[in-house]
Order: sequence, then C-alpha cells, then structure tokens
Amino acid sequence: MNLSSQLHHTASMLGDKPAYFFMDKASTYAELDATVTKFASGLEKLGVKKGDHIALLLGNSPHFVIGLYGALRLGATVIPINPIYTADEIGYILNNGDVKLVVGLDLMLPLAEKMHKHLPKVEHFVIAETGQSQMTEEEMSKLSLGSKLKPFTHVVGSGDLDFKGPELNDDDVAIILYTSGTTGKPKGAMLTHKNLYSNAKDVSDYLKMNEDDKVITALPMFHVFCLTVALNAPLMNGGTLLIVPRFSPAEVFRIAREYEATVFAGVPTMYNFLFQYPEGNPDDLKSLRLCISGGASLPVALLQNFERKFNVMVSEGYGLSEASPVTCFNPLDRPRKAGSIGPSIVNVENKVVNELGDEVAPGEVGELIVRGPNVMAGYYKMPEETAATIKDGWLYTGDLARMDEEGYFYIVDRKKDMIIVGGYNVYPREVEEALYNHSDIVEVAVLGVPDPNLGEAVRCYVVSKNPELTEEQLLEYCREHLAKYKVPSAIEFLEELPKNTTGKILRRALKNQVLQGQ
Repeated sequence: MNLSSQLHHTASMLGDKPAYFFMDKASTYAELDATVTKFASGLEKLGVKKGDHIALLLGNSPHFVIGLYGALRLGATVIPINPIYTADEIGYILNNGDVKLVVGLDLMLPLAEKMHKHLPKVEHFVIAETGQSQMTEEEMSKLSLGSKLKPFTHVVGSGDLDFKGPELNDDDVAIILYTSGTTGKPKGAMLTHKNLYSNAKDVSDYLKMNEDDKVITALPMFHVFCLTVALNAPLMNGGTLLIVPRFSPAEVFRIAREYEATVFAGVPTMYNFLFQYPEGNPDDLKSLRLCISGGASLPVALLQNFERKFNVMVSEGYGLSEASPVTCFNPLDRPRKAGSIGPSIVNVENKVVNELGDEVAPGEVGELIVRGPNVMAGYYKMPEETAATIKDGWLYTGDLARMDEEGYFYIVDRKKDMIIVGGYNVYPREVEEALYNHSDIVEVAVLGVPDPNLGEAVRCYVVSKNPELTEEQLLEYCREHLAKYKVPSAIEFLEELPKNTTGKILRRALKNQVLQGQ
C-alpha cells in the first residue's frame, strides 16, 4: 500500500464523508479522489512521467492536498517548498532538486516570471488560482513565461477519470524534503512510499485516529510535521481535515468550536499564542480529545498552564525530516510524562548511544539514533552526507538525549548550533553565509537567544570594516536574502569575535560573553 492507493481505498468505503473543510466548504472523499486522479492524468498529458520531480510552492489549501496526492498517483516525486522563501532559496532547491514542474499560487507569478530563465529544467508552472493576484489578464498575457504557464483548473479539467497510473514500488522516492544544512545549503531527504505510508499508518494507529476525528490542520503543509501527523495520518483512517490557511488563534478557536474538532497539532509557539489570546475560551476546545506538540521542546510550565486553562491533554512527540518524521510519542494509554517525548512508537526503534555507537545505560546522556521503516533512503545527490548520517541502518539524529527506566526519552540538547524559531529550523551557518556576502562584513557569528513568543530568535554579532554601516541597513539586506523567520531579531557590532588558537570563531564562548554582559 501507499498513500495514493490508501486514499482511493478510503474513498471507495467512505465516499460521501467529508475529507476536508476549507473556507467553510466541504469536499467528500469521492470528490477528492476523483480530482486527484484527474490531476495526475493532467500532469501526464503535460509530459510528466513516473520519477519526475514536481515542486509544490503552496500554502495550506486543497491545491496542496490535490497536488501532493495527484503527483504521487502518477509516480512523480514531490518536493514541498516553503512559499515564503526568497528567490535565491527557491532557486537553489528547484535546480538542485532537478524539478520539472512547479505548482504555485497565482501570487507567485511575478517571482516565476523573474526566475524562470534561470531554471532551465522547469518546463511548466501550474498556477493555483486564489483570486488574490494583482495581475490583470492583459498583464498575464504579456509574461515571457508564455506556454510554460498552465492554470491548475486546466490541468484538472484536461485529466481523465479512468486514469490508472503506473505501478508504485515501496522503495520509489515519493517526497524529497529539503532540510537546512549545517554547510549553509539545504539537503534533500529522500522519503520513499514505504517511509511515508508506514509512518502515517503507525502515527494514525498510535493516536487512535478514526473516521470520527476532525483534525485542525493549521501547521504548514509543506513541513513534515503537518504532512504526516495532520494530513496523511487523518486521511489514512477516514478522518476529516479542518484546513486553516494561515494560523491565527481566533480562527483556530472558531474552527474548533463550530466543527467540534477532536485533534489539534501545533508547535510550542502556537500553544503560547493560543494560551495568551485574551478571547480564548475553554468551551471552544471542549470537543478536543488530544493536542499534539512537536517541532521543538514545549516548556513544561506552558504545557501545564495550557492544560489547566483549557482542560485538554497535550502530548509531545519527536521527529525529524529524515525519519518521515515521527519516532517517539507520549502514549495515550499510559501516563504522559511532562518534558518527555515519550517512548518509541510502534515499528520504530530509538536508542541512546555513546561516541562509539554503544548503547548507554538509562539516565545517561548520548546521541539519539533511530531505526525503522520510516528512515529515509538518503540525501539526494549527497552520498557522503548520507553515509555519515545512516550507519548500519541506524539514523544518527545529532540530538543529545537520555532514556529513563520505563523507556521514555528526553531531549537534553539539540544539534549543536541549531536555532528553532517558531518551530522552524535555522542553522547559524545559513545566516552567516548570507551576511558574509555583504561587502562590508569582516566576521559574523549567529546565536539563538530566548524569545517569549517564538521560543528562540536569531541574534547576529558582526565585525564590520565600514563604521557607517547601521543595524537597519544590515537587517534590510537580510530580508532580501533570507526567509522571514531566518532574519535576525537584532544585530550587534563588535570589535572582534572570540576565537581559538586556529582562528575558529567560538560560538559557545561568545554566548557566555553575551550572557555575562546581560
């Protein structure tokens, strides 16, 4: 089985049941499955074949669900991309990922027009109509994109309902998720049909998701947390997605109340905003049987305050893109442990090892490693990085953890330098490399600092050769070259940065220096 065939099976059993609600309009499983089939057929008529790569530059919408499942039904490989990335970031992924066709919002037409000459492998831009584009039909007709441009509705309309699609194999790559790399360039984690199907099924079973569940899908669909936990897992067993285009506390409370939602999944930042929202009413969430938290550690105080205020249980789990993503989760049939990511989910093994790869005793800290049907095939076109990450079938997460006597895991520290801003991963090297491209910058170091709303924020420390250079000028430069959540909250100018004897900048020493100066 795979996600596409599972959707078709569910539609044959529960055809009249709502698969999702979007902007207060429902679509049944039968309607969704038919549209997915027609989109897959329409893609084939555009020349897309099994194994070709398709990028989705979409927000939370039916377009994303149809684009994802339609491409998978055709046997194409999907590359979801954050639509708020800059042209530089998007261009790198499209070129490195050998993308043949892009599905994007009509709001991105100006970007596509600007970029397409630098994307020789992209043959088509399928534009999802939102009605929010500022371009007139006359302006669109003058775009140099020309015949590369195809409306989403045209692709669906041109498709055949009796399209069968090719045979899909377990080990065929279904999705490539680009994760921020410590080298500054994202790495594409290749997830197979087996990886995605097994993790969605195991998560769905573990959380006892069923056809009565209504899941608030407010996390970004392009992110692996949402993809598996709040999209694929509910559809696995006939649940209904309550699609939130953009997270807002008011909208989450409204949807939970009006649709009697049963499951909410979010990152700690979302829980903080919901908790702080003045109009947040416990009655609005009374239908929820479960709240799921992931993406970063949920502060125990926030977890307890949220549960006390809204009288709902919050369960934490752990995952990473390379594992499709879930490896651990607090169980529903045993006590939840605050601060823990829970034990291993079914079919997945986690263990804590020392530097030699030997398992350590309970309570001891070491690196968390993972094994199971959810572990990626490797990084796209990066055999050396793959070999360094997957050893003897075990995925080395780079996260420090400990396990207690009952098999519950606790994350002690994250990958050495990673910053998590509102659930998004930011590697200091990415920001540093962007700033090093500025002609006035001599040295730069980036740290994560506590932020009451986002968990962490990006803080930069720079040495400049131009005494006239201002913080605002550098921030504006960052806004042009980095996605919004990677842009520093503040930039501080220093005379020099702490270094070791070989000249390597010492981030930890800088952090201690900053903390002492506060």
